[in-house]
Parts: sequence; structure tokens; C-alpha cells
Amino acid sequence: MVKIAIMGHGTVGSGVVEVLTTHVSSITKRANEEIRIQYILDLRDFPDSPLADRFTKSFDVILNDPEILVVVEVMGGLHPAYDYVKQCLESGKSVVTSNKELVAAKGAELLRIAQEKNVNFLFEASVGGGIPIIRPMSQCLAANDVIEVAGILNGTTNFILTKMINEDMSFEDALALAQKLGYAERNPAADIEGHDACRKICILASLAYGKHVYPDQVHTEGITNITLSDVKYADAWGGVIKLIGQVSKTSDGRLQSIVCPMLIPRDSQLANVDDVFNGIMVRGDATGDVVFYGKGAGKLPTASAVVADVIDCVKHLKARKYLFWEDGSKEYVADYLDNEVAMYIRFKAANPDELCRAAEKEFGEITRLLRRDAEPDEAAIITPVLAEREIRAKLPALEAQGAEILNTIRLSDF
Repeated sequence: MVKIAIMGHGTVGSGVVEVLTTHVSSITKRANEEIRIQYILDLRDFPDSPLADRFTKSFDVILNDPEILVVVEVMGGLHPAYDYVKQCLESGKSVVTSNKELVAAKGAELLRIAQEKNVNFLFEASVGGGIPIIRPMSQCLAANDVIEVAGILNGTTNFILTKMINEDMSFEDALALAQKLGYAERNPAADIEGHDACRKICILASLAYGKHVYPDQVHTEGITNITLSDVKYADAWGGVIKLIGQVSKTSDGRLQSIVCPMLIPRDSQLANVDDVFNGIMVRGDATGDVVFYGKGAGKLPTASAVVADVIDCVKHLKARKYLFWEDGSKEYVADYLDNEVAMYIRFKAANPDELCRAAEKEFGEITRLLRRDAEPDEAAIITPVLAEREIRAKLPALEAQGAEILNTIRLSDF
């Protein structure tokens, strides 16, 4: 029998308890050991729980029990989760977490401690919830050089954009619906400002390329500026708008990474990933494009991934799994402004036709997007592929000729 502790009894934590207690026989067969929940750490009381006698408010009880070999951290946030996880690893206990904020901020350090103590630090549920992605990238795709990782990494923003695309719903109304249905928090900033997707692409980038990428190194934009006008122009162009997390390796060995709304062509494998679903594309030199698709959050899908890691830890108590990346550096991620992109630009002007001609003089050959119900003083163009820094530098010249820049959105190349 292997005894474990679970830190946190919220949505995911209660799901982990449910999966472990309702699938005892199958989990025991897969782990080759019976797994017993010895402690559940939470500041609240759960007198009606069938495991009420196993709840504790003291982390030290878990830390100081030598029989606890695996600890599950599903508290969320950095503090006290980071301190607790670090102490567990240092004391020789393997740790499983679903905490994307923790892995994105402290992954390199915690993996190093796990290596030194010959224990495991596993986090399959931190990126795609129930979608397997960490294990396939670290094992099944290990023979590939990863050219690029790009994906729809946040179900809340994808739900909002899907409603805007398919039902002509405003951003505000789609957000309110997402909150009503429980897909968005009362304070939705982490989702709609792109921070959640940023943490996830940092984890995937660190895993794919072997050095830690920190959230403050990745230029991040959310979807709060996306309007129905943008959605309709994207349709006229031949695609949709999705919030994308992306990372690729540059010719000088650094990484180019960004989180932002992008125009995706309809024939892209990510264009039809709708509602709360996530889609993650890994482009390998041997495999080509491999896409992982499913619900990226939710109580039981996430709990399923957590329990799979628990089983892995139990099976590798004396044989550490190889999952590791080194610390990164400030120079490791290139300036996003150096990336070459084509850009969608929407603007208002007294004479849009004249401004489009001025834009052509500035950018070279452009594509003007036309739609039936456009405002008479509004226009949208697609620039040629240029360094983003160069595109940004040309916008003041258009503003000087009377253009009011309403929005800019990058075009994807996948």
C-alpha cells in the first residue's frame, strides 16, 4: 500500500478524491499497489465527507509523516503552494500538481530539487487539464526536434470568441454568458487578458526546448479589444480569430514566443476548435503536425490527469522518471517585435479609400478586406509579411494622415 496526501479540496481536489475512491480496483491494477488517501489538507471542514476523518489543517502533519510517499498539490496559486511543494520534494516525497502558475514560475527549480532527491515532480494536468500533452511531448515525441508549438490553451476565451463568431454576440455579452455558465470566474482577468494561456505556453516551451521560459518573457495580449467588426473582417478574409499561445526556435538558438489573438485560416486544424475545447499543435521535424484536442479544464478531466500522474509516481518510487529542463536566461526569448508577421489593421478615416492608398505606399502591396455591413468611415487591410517592429513604426504615418487605428491583429502561419 502506498499512502498519499492531497493538498486542497476545491474543484480539482475533490475530483481527485472522487476518482481515487470510485476506481479503486482499476487504479490498483494499473499502479500495482493499493493507493490510500491518508490526509486531505484544507482549512475548511467537510463533516459530511466519507473521508472526514482524514482531513487536516496542518501541513506539518503531511510533511513529517515518513509513510507519505506522494503528495498531490491542487491548491492553486504560488503561496503557500510553492513553499509546501518545495518542502515535500526536499523531504523525499514525490509531488503531483495541476498548478500551472506554480510550474510556469518555479518549474526549473522544483525539477532540480526532484532530481537531487531522486523523486518525481509531475504536472500533466497543468497545461491541458484532461488532454494528455506533457507525457506525449516528453516521451512519444522525444525523437523529434520540435519546430513549433501553437495552440488554443484557454477554454474561457475560446468559448467567448466562438459565441462572437457563430452568434454575433458582443464580447461583453459572451463574457457574461461564460460567467453565468461557470466557464469564467467573477474576476475573469487571468483568462481574458491572456495570463492563463501565457503560463501554459511557458510550460510547453520549457518542455519542448529544455530551458525554462518565464511568463514575464512572453509578450501577452488578451481578447478584450476584439469586436464583432474584427470577427466579421476575419470572416471576409477567410478565417476566424482565436487566442493563440505560440513558441518556436529562431535560427540563433533563442525562442520566439507570444500569446495574442490571431487570424487563423479556415483550413487550419485549430480553426474549428470551438467552445470550451482546447487544441494544441506540436510541429515536429519527423512527425509533422500532431494535434491534441479536448476539454482543457473541468473537475473530472483535470482530476483524471492528476490521478494518472499519481499512478506514474507510485510505479516509479525507486526509478525516477526523466522529466527535466534547465533554468533559462533573460536573453533566451527574443523580442517579439523582431518576429516577421503579416498584420491585420482596422482603422477609421474620413476617406478610407485615400488612407488605403497611403497604406500601400507605406507597406507595399496590401490586401483590403471588404464586408457588406462595414461602417462608411471604416476599413481593414492586411499588410505584407514584415518585422513587426517595422509595421509598428509605419502606423504613425497613417495616423498623421487622419487614420484612427482601431485594432491590429497578427496573422498565423499554421
